[in-house]
Amino acid sequence: MAVAVQKEAPNFKATAVKGREFVDIELSQFRGKYVVLFFYPLDFTFVCPTEIIAFDEKLEEFQKRNTEVIAVSVDSAFSHLAWQKTARDKGGLGDVRYPLVADITKQISEDYGVLLHDGDDAGVALRGLFLIDKEGLVRHVTINDLPLGRSTDEVLRLVDALQYTEKHGEVCPANWHEGGDTIKPDVEASKEYFSKHG
Repeated sequence: MAVAVQKEAPNFKATAVKGREFVDIELSQFRGKYVVLFFYPLDFTFVCPTEIIAFDEKLEEFQKRNTEVIAVSVDSAFSHLAWQKTARDKGGLGDVRYPLVADITKQISEDYGVLLHDGDDAGVALRGLFLIDKEGLVRHVTINDLPLGRSTDEVLRLVDALQYTEKHGEVCPANWHEGGDTIKPDVEASKEYFSKHG
């Protein structure tokens, strides 16, 4: 199944590790909130802990925006737990406050179209990131190759832009940040923006 923008995000039920405890998680339980769902290749690797820790360090910023962060890999919940119990200065995660989902069957990665099937990395997920709105619709997708880490600042900017457009009905131009000028999506009304920024 290919995940498409403006379509419903595939629901899943799985075991996750949150706060060093095993928890059952279902994507649909987050309806009414925005969700940043991101996939990473494997526990105990190299780029992955930098991303997971970066999202944890910005967690309050996401939560202020009514946004939950969920990470997924094809590792077991036991591997996630062991990684959290490993100190950050030893390549571990330490305490991470959002769920790390165990996609041991690889079905979630398959459903989201990020599972690699060929080559030396077959069986792991690409660095997919899905921004899901309060109704469970996918509003943004990015997929990075394995060696390319993601920017939490850019993800926050996208959350801000999505929420702004939903609230105000205006659209956000390139490199827009909170407080920046927006565009009225109308041929005549948009001239106000373009006359100022042309």
